[in-house]
Amino acid sequence: MLTKRNLERAATLGPVTIDLEGLELTERERARLRHPLTGLVILFSRNYASREQLAALCAEIHAERPGIVIAVDHEGGRVQRFREGFTHVPAMATLREKGPSAFWAAGFVLGAELRACGVDMTFAPVLDIDYGRSGVIGDRALGATCEAVIRHGAALTAGLAEAGMSACGKHYPGHGWAEADSHVALPVDERPREAVEADLAIYEALAPSLGAAMTAHVAYKAFGGEVATYSPELLRTILRDRLGFTGLLFSDDLSMKGAVGNLTVAQRARRALDSGCDALLHCNHPDEADELLGVLEWKRGEHFNERLARLMPADEGLDREVLEGLETYRRALAKLSAL
Repeated sequence: MLTKRNLERAATLGPVTIDLEGLELTERERARLRHPLTGLVILFSRNYASREQLAALCAEIHAERPGIVIAVDHEGGRVQRFREGFTHVPAMATLREKGPSAFWAAGFVLGAELRACGVDMTFAPVLDIDYGRSGVIGDRALGATCEAVIRHGAALTAGLAEAGMSACGKHYPGHGWAEADSHVALPVDERPREAVEADLAIYEALAPSLGAAMTAHVAYKAFGGEVATYSPELLRTILRDRLGFTGLLFSDDLSMKGAVGNLTVAQRARRALDSGCDALLHCNHPDEADELLGVLEWKRGEHFNERLARLMPADEGLDREVLEGLETYRRALAKLSAL
């Protein structure tokens, strides 16, 4: 939320997103949190034991570095990091026939329950089209056509917004056609340029409602075979200039196979920033995270503070007991349970 407090806090933060080893902060992690280049934290299932423990961890993180954005991949279905104590949100594919109201309910429940524990944002929604080719996307997708993804994406982001949470669309410009999983290989989208660009209508339509977007570690033959994360044409010329996206742009995890190639962690970060990314994800390799924080040269961009501030909630979120008494929450749960 763009407030004076959030802008002031964003001015003290940097572009690097770090992760944590367990349920409590270690001294090494506290040092990373305090580093001037750190600006965000991503949580995983290994960081969760209960709602009470998660709330305590988030409070500890925020106390260590006020304003730092705490994020998680919490989409529903098979990508839902916190399960016991949280509502099981079905895979997005199961909601497609239920219409936008089901996606709104999913967005509200996901956002409200996370915020009640101190988590600031989730990396959702997935805006990739389900072409029936990508196993890593598959039932995470909101639809099998551009129009369906736009319709359902708008509803899900509206539900997140009602819960006080920004949305992050991923994986730009689209991971639905390329078959390989970018966690373990470099996917290639061999379609002609007009086919890739047709999918961009999703980001053009949803750009005003997205506080953030995340790049795809996919090589696009029509764009010189370049990985999107490292493509100034895709990130600056098209996403920013043509499609009008003004939110914070994340690289996907730079430790994934699709991003690594023969590049060092510093080279990956440099290429992502130079191509147009605002923030860098780097997960599951703490030694490399320390290396990155130690060597990265970064100049604060003109719009960085504003983009990051928009991802920070305006308030602390509802206490879980208060949330459970909220009629909007009850209706959203009823909608999901009816599925």
